[in-house]
Amino acid sequence: MDKKFDVKKLIQISLLIAIEVILTRFCSINIQIVRIGFGFLPIAIIGMMYGPLSAGIAYAIGDILGMLLFPTGGSFFPGFTLTAFLTGVVYGVFLYNKPKTWPRIIGAVLIVCLVINLGLDTLWLSILMGKGYIALLPTRIMKAVLMIPVQTFIIGIIWKKVVVRFVKVSQA
Repeated sequence: MDKKFDVKKLIQISLLIAIEVILTRFCSINIQIVRIGFGFLPIAIIGMMYGPLSAGIAYAIGDILGMLLFPTGGSFFPGFTLTAFLTGVVYGVFLYNKPKTWPRIIGAVLIVCLVINLGLDTLWLSILMGKGYIALLPTRIMKAVLMIPVQTFIIGIIWKKVVVRFVKVSQA
């Protein structure tokens, strides 16, 4: 993130946070231990455009705002906010100021889906629900297997078809 205050970037990131909250809270399939949705996309875009720290902070803010404005069950658990922050950081590390190649996109998605979502989120759920980590894994693995190609494809296509045009227009 640039050291100087940039209102345009702040507005763009804020809009993407709002889109993340809407996609996560209203356009997702939620069951007790799995959420399938598209809230990852605005955060991946922030990571591509503004870097790891901006994406991490944005996703953490989106997680907290979503929980406060539209609670979906249990109380606040900081582990999920940490997961959100790390997800944004990973997208930024892999995709900020670098060519948006399929191997980079796949690498980011694999780390997010397998290490962060499958690893950390399953740990948080086992703590919250009092269930064994291993007992939660089969359903969580199925979600990861489903989401890896979905996220990879959507991030790649959205970058090439939408974000590149948006960046050109916003720089004009």
